[in-house]
Amino acid sequence: MIKRTSIVILSFLAFTCAHAQQTLSLDSCRSMAISNCKSLKMADEKKNVAYYNRKSAFTNYLPKVSATGTYMRTEKEISLLSDDQKNSLSNIGTAIGPKVNPIVTQLTGGQITDVTGQLNGIGSGLTDALRTDTRNMTAVSVMLTQPIYMGGKIKAYNNITRYAEEIAANKYDLELQNVIVDVDETYWKIVQLASKRQLADSYLELIKHLDNDVQQMIEQGVATKADGLSVKVKLNEAKVTIIQIDNGLSLCKMKLCQLCGIEGDTDITLADEGAEMLTVPEQTANVNSEYAIMNRPETKSLDLAMRIYDEKVKVARAEFLPHLALTGGYLVSNPSIYNGFEKKFKGNAFVGVALQVPIVTWGDRCYKVKAAKSEAVLARLEYDEVKEKIELQVKQCQQKLQEASERLKVAQDGQAEADENLRYANYGMKEGVIPLSNVLEAQTAWLSAHSTCLTAQIDMKLADLYLRKSIGTLK
Repeated sequence: MIKRTSIVILSFLAFTCAHAQQTLSLDSCRSMAISNCKSLKMADEKKNVAYYNRKSAFTNYLPKVSATGTYMRTEKEISLLSDDQKNSLSNIGTAIGPKVNPIVTQLTGGQITDVTGQLNGIGSGLTDALRTDTRNMTAVSVMLTQPIYMGGKIKAYNNITRYAEEIAANKYDLELQNVIVDVDETYWKIVQLASKRQLADSYLELIKHLDNDVQQMIEQGVATKADGLSVKVKLNEAKVTIIQIDNGLSLCKMKLCQLCGIEGDTDITLADEGAEMLTVPEQTANVNSEYAIMNRPETKSLDLAMRIYDEKVKVARAEFLPHLALTGGYLVSNPSIYNGFEKKFKGNAFVGVALQVPIVTWGDRCYKVKAAKSEAVLARLEYDEVKEKIELQVKQCQQKLQEASERLKVAQDGQAEADENLRYANYGMKEGVIPLSNVLEAQTAWLSAHSTCLTAQIDMKLADLYLRKSIGTLK
């Protein structure tokens, strides 16, 4: 029972350890970093913003239809008659009755002898009929506006939003390249430190082995205690070096975990950590700087910015030109005025043309055009400056890659010589023809040569990375 329980516990621990440790390749690190990067997500959202702004600008070509409803309660109503006119109409019979009564009596044979009251009633009715009762007013309108000519402003705005969308895409590509560079730098730094840790372990084993041999030689009287202390010093230095490498390795792995969006204390192993010899890229042939300028997201964005400022000049010039639009719609009101003033909803359709012509602006439009032209000149100057910097950067990256390639060849030759030198030193010490100090020097040179070769391989990787970024081909 105890044996079976132990097997279960060991199996669980093995399963947990296997899943706690992750082996990551460079491509998987890039993929996780890209999916986790907040700045990339923000750049992607900016692309969406630019896309919808372009869609919105295109709608300016289309007719706009809007509906408006209003209600207004006023203190006084609109009156078509003055107070004197209302009084005169209401008392019209009183005013003209004495003159009209004899005539009406004679014409009607005495049947109607007094028309004053009837005329007053007719006047009062007419006064009431002319009341507007507009203290409660309601109106509903549907309006259509179709731009016909806006001085080229609508087309310019559409071009601006299209260029802005392309700029947003270029900024996303630039941010993507920055993420890849950051991940690659951290990845190869970890590989370098892990390989140096293996070298340090091998060097420590060499020192331990040498220390054991020296102790035996001291016991036999063929070596001094000073020789033994010299080896002890080297042994302690090797242990300190391992501690420093472990600290640096731990910090770099935490940074890589943070970039990839995984827990910082996750035990990760990189696919290239155990490689004795890294695959170094071939030296890239000389790249035309014009090719780099065409591919770099920065120059693409600046070129588009120049076009945007050119379009802004057109927008400013459009303010000088007349604006013409077709309008039409339908208006419903209550009270309505189409059959007298009625407390009913009645409407009327209309169509027309609106023309706006600027006449006097006191130079406002001229100043705006000049300001837009100055902004366009600034954009061109900035583009030319960045072009010069990119040309210099490409040349520097090519030179660094060439130097890294040459250093790697020298380092590989030096590593082979250091291995051979250490072999002869160990053999000579055993034969008693080479002093201990020479063996220590040979071991130190061996460690330095292997470390230099490893650093040269990493430098070759990074130099190729920086060159591909400088020419805009890093994906």
